[in-house]
This record gives sequence, structure tokens and C-alpha cells, in this order.
Amino acid sequence: MTATDRRRPEQVRVDVGRGGDGVPWWKSSVVYQVYPRSFADSNGDGIGDLRGIIEHLDHVEYLGADVLWISPIYSSPQDDNGYDISDYQSVDPSFGTLDDVDELIDQLHRRKMRLVMDLVVNHTSDEHPWFVESASSVRSPKRDWYWWRPAREGFEPGGPGAEPTNWESFFSGPTWQFDPQTGEYFLHLFSAKQPDLNWENPDVRQAIYRMMRWWTARGVDGFRMDVANLYSKVPSLPDGPVAPGRRLGDGSAFYVDGPRIHEYLAEMRREVFGDRRTPPLLVAETPGVSLSHARRYTDPDRAEVDMVFHFEHVGLDHGPSGKFDPVPLDRLALRQCLNRWQAELADPGWNSLYWGNHDQPRAVSRFGDDDGYWMQSATTLATVLYLQRGTPYLFQGEEIGMTNMPFSGIEKLRDIESIRYFAQAVSHDPDRATSAFRGLLAAGRDNARTPLQWSGRPGAGFTDGEPWIAVNPNHTWLNVDAQRGAPGSVLEYYRSLIALRRAEPALIDGSFVPVQPEHPTVYAYTRSLGDTAVLVVGNMSADTATFDLAGDWSDAAVLLTNAESETAVSDVLTVGPWEALVLRLRTPDGS
Repeated sequence: MTATDRRRPEQVRVDVGRGGDGVPWWKSSVVYQVYPRSFADSNGDGIGDLRGIIEHLDHVEYLGADVLWISPIYSSPQDDNGYDISDYQSVDPSFGTLDDVDELIDQLHRRKMRLVMDLVVNHTSDEHPWFVESASSVRSPKRDWYWWRPAREGFEPGGPGAEPTNWESFFSGPTWQFDPQTGEYFLHLFSAKQPDLNWENPDVRQAIYRMMRWWTARGVDGFRMDVANLYSKVPSLPDGPVAPGRRLGDGSAFYVDGPRIHEYLAEMRREVFGDRRTPPLLVAETPGVSLSHARRYTDPDRAEVDMVFHFEHVGLDHGPSGKFDPVPLDRLALRQCLNRWQAELADPGWNSLYWGNHDQPRAVSRFGDDDGYWMQSATTLATVLYLQRGTPYLFQGEEIGMTNMPFSGIEKLRDIESIRYFAQAVSHDPDRATSAFRGLLAAGRDNARTPLQWSGRPGAGFTDGEPWIAVNPNHTWLNVDAQRGAPGSVLEYYRSLIALRRAEPALIDGSFVPVQPEHPTVYAYTRSLGDTAVLVVGNMSADTATFDLAGDWSDAAVLLTNAESETAVSDVLTVGPWEALVLRLRTPDGS
């Protein structure tokens, strides 16, 4: 019996489903994202792998997370570190085998944990058999599985300006690649090795759904859907507006939240999960999503997805030229943004709560203070976000306060987005090298992709070999071993925070009401359910602040704080730099 056919759905599912009150299981869950390449290397080749994940599940369980989301492990040429997939139903040898996946699923389910896989179906690799066949001839039966177009009228195919539209790629340059063999261009919103699938074709959609059913039959409990709101394009693919000083246009109006996207997502859920007894977790990455579309995506009655990853709060420090042109973060604007999403998705939607992931710089370096108040800001950021209404998503290393990496030069970077951006910036103006690199240090994706710091040993306990990307030099003191069991550590605080969220129903199902939302530095809100009110307070600054509680909390119990000494609770609260405090008040007839 092969690894492909030896797993049956009923053998591997965790049949928890909905709670007694009908609440979906994922509302009380905490998701831990693993970037496999950088998590743990089991064989000394410098690349993290599936066996490394299996060998470190105790860490995830110790933390208190109950869902593991793993970034792509599928066969891939690794042009975009696995987000360019050449075979959806095999594992890249650098990560392991299908048997390793089966063991990971089994090990998770024995621990009453679940597995969420990354689903990358806006595009494939150009080495995927579907694209190889599509590119073989203009008469290929799979030609319209991708977006092919002739050169712009009046231009020589392959010549300057001949691209069918003027759109700019997310990874710099045009979104069109010329194919000399057939004389046409194919669309790629990302790398030229990531051609976009044509979701207008029902055969494409059915092939994707079959693949998803194959993974759920192995025991996968859900999917994180990469750039899910880009699946649907306006079929005519018109030119986009060109901003002053730019050569290429912005085509996002013709592919973000496109005309058939809600139809596609509802069809996907129906076709893949329609007869499933235990509901899956479907979370859609949705760059540029509007609140109105987010409400539609997450409305349970529409049966599309359970949550979306919006990008509004992680775009607040982007400058006029984008994320590599960062501006100082306005923390009041940050709080207002988070409060707005809480209000807009309060009924009937549900929020995903995240500070970072494999595409974002480290949270404590970006939103906190990784110099003077590293521990305090790391824990305050966790407190003010992960006790909101929604499901927390933690990125590996966040639980120990990992920081951005002090890369010494462009040659140390591995991320295609950063490398291409730098090359384009310097080609236009060689004098921009310093400022462009400074932008990459602040916002580059490689900040999140340095190896997880397990110990202070060489290789940070990640590998015994040469790591595929450099280890942060602060691993000698900032690591899991140094924090596990250490009172006052970031890791132990995260454990307490997660345990508190799981133990207090008001933090799952309670209402969310901001308190003094215009305060210059303090972020505060209440979560209330029945006879219980929980007050969450976080001072997001390096200065001591006073805060009017606007109510009597003198009898409240202190549930959690990152302060060295307990704060006196009175009508006016004095909170130290980056101090967090969680209080609970019960009505007289409460328990």
C-alpha cells in the first residue's frame, strides 16, 4: 500500500467540529505558522524540513497553539521559496516525503491539534505539467488554463512596450512574459516563473478542487489560501492607471476582488467540503480587500471563507513609493484601523488577528521597540491584539520576540521580491543603493525568514550545517532554550496569554468596545459576555501614561500583566512604558 492511498478521512480527522453552543472550533483556536525552510533542519543540509517540524511539535504544544499552518512544502523549483508549485500532490525533496506529511498529520491529531496547509492556486510554477502543456502550442487543450494574449496592437512581439497590458508585477517589472515558441505573452502577477491560472475555465477549477479533496482525504483540516482575492480577473484585462513618475500601470482594479470571486469561493467550499461533517478552516489572504468585500467573504450565510487576512494595518508604515519607502508608524492610526475592523466584522464576520507572517518584517521591530523595551513591547503587542475578537495567528519566533535581521549587504538576501526591487531601483538610479537597501532592512521579507532561534549554539539549534540564510547574531541570548521556563520571558508570557484566552469565554465570544480610543498612547478595550467584563490595557509607547478607566474597576482581578510589580487599580490608571494589563470584573451575582 502506498503513501498516497493508505490514509482514509475517517482515520485521521479530529472530530471536534462545533462546540455545544454551535461555535465553530476555530473561533477558540490559536494558529501557529511554520515556515518550514527556516523552522528546524533534521538532516544537516541547512534547510528546515518536515521531520524537523515533527521533532519540535512539543514546542508548539507547550506554547498552547492547537492549529499548525505550514507554508508550502509541495514540489517546486523554489523561485519564490515554494510559492511556485510544480506538483500539488507531491512533497519537495528538500522538505521530505508524503510519508512525513502523513506522520505529521497523525502526530498532530493525537495531540488534538490540526493541520492547515498553504493553498497556492492563483498561479503555478512554469514547470508545472499544466503550464508546460499550455505553452506547447496555441492549439493546446490546456492553452486557456492560463492567461495568454498576443502583443499589443502595432508592436513587435517581444519588443519594448509590446506587453498586452501595462500592469506592473508585485515583484517589479511587467506582468507579462513573452513566449517565443508560440509568439504570445502569458500573465504573471508575481514572478515570470509563476504564471496565473485562468479561473474562468471550469476545468481549471475542477482540477483544483480534486487536488484539495485529495489533501483533505489525507487528513488536512483546512487551507490558508494565498492571494485568494486575485483569482478572478476582468477578462478583457484593460490597462491600469499610471502614477506620476512610474513607467507601468496599476492593474489592481481589474484583479483584486474581481467580478466572479465570490462565486468561485462559494463553489470551492461547496465542491470540496459540502459533505464534510467537521467544518474546515478556510482563511483567505486578501491583499487590498475592502471592508465591504471582507464582510461578504466571511458571512457564514454565504459559505465562502471563515476569515480573511487583510493588509490595512500592515500598510500604515508604507511611504509614497510603497513598503520599501517606510514612514514612521502612527500608532493612533494603527489602533483606529484595528478598531474599525473589529466593528465592521462584528456581525456576522470574524477577524484574523496577526502582526506578522513569512511576508512581513518582525513585529517587535516594526510595531514595538526592539531596543529599549524589547520584552515589554513584544508582550504588549501580543496582549492588545490577541485578546480581540478573532482567531490569533502567530508566526514562528514571534513567541520569543525574534527581531529583524541586521543584513550586511544585498548579497545576504534570498528573497526574490527584495532582490528584484533592489536591482530595479539601482538600475534607474545608482545613487539609490543606500536608501533602497535601508528600505529592505526595514521591510524585507527575509527578516521573517531567518532560522528560528532554538538555542545559543552555532546555527541557533536550527541546523548542524550551513543555514540557507544567515542566523540572526542575537540568537546567543534570544532563543527558546533561554526562555523556556524562565519567569518573565516573552515565551512564558505568550503561554499565559494563550491559556487566558482559552479559559475566559468573554475573550472568545464577548463584545468588543474600545475605551478612550483617542488616547495618544494607550490602547484599551473591553470584552464583555454575560456577567463578565474583561478590560485590556496596553501602553504602546516608551513614556509613562495616565488613563481614565471611565468606570469602577477597583474590585477587578488582575488576570495578566507584563509589569514587574502589580499596578494599583483605581479610577485613573498609571501605566509604565509598554506596560500591558488585563483585568476581569464580575457582577455581584456572578461567580
